[in-house]
Amino acid sequence: MRELLQNKFGSVFQKELIDEIAARSILRTLEIGETLIDYGKYIKSIPLVLEGSVKIIREDDKGNELFLYYISGGDTCALSLTCCMNQKKSEIKAIVETGGAIAMLPLQYMDEWMKYASWRQYVFRSYHERFEEMLSALDSVAFLNLDERLLNYLLDIKENTGTFEIFRTHQEIANDLGTSRVVVSRLLKRLVQEDRIELHRNRIEIL
Repeated sequence: MRELLQNKFGSVFQKELIDEIAARSILRTLEIGETLIDYGKYIKSIPLVLEGSVKIIREDDKGNELFLYYISGGDTCALSLTCCMNQKKSEIKAIVETGGAIAMLPLQYMDEWMKYASWRQYVFRSYHERFEEMLSALDSVAFLNLDERLLNYLLDIKENTGTFEIFRTHQEIANDLGTSRVVVSRLLKRLVQEDRIELHRNRIEIL
């Protein structure tokens, strides 16, 4: 694990902190589609993403899910930090988008590592970045048309995965955007007509 930590965080954390994280954390392999954090569960460890990416979504009181943001190599989830530190049940779900590895950081060391300036800066920066991403998600829902939200959603996936091919069903996209499969299918066909994408069976190619 130490080599993975050094490769991803060598320029962020000092050697002593990397040594402590390597000694006290659990290395976990990420499987695509795996639920890493679920609604209503207490979070005992903080995920520190070493490789791969994780999708963070939130559920409303009617059971509808809304995509919030991705975390990838070098990131952690600020919302899970908040739940951990306040000993609250999770209000988000984290689903593995692309396979990789994470270091699971035990909760009891969160405060102890605040003695390291690099850890404090990392935590505060994570809060800021995730807050900005959540504001962007809210702005998207409030101010953008659904076709604009859909295109931004596809481009976010491309940026996160590093590929122009998106393996996702129309229903899965609809769930993330909080709309119906019929609407998503219609808007995807419009993007095809505009030469923005090509549609294949359970696969979308961004042009």
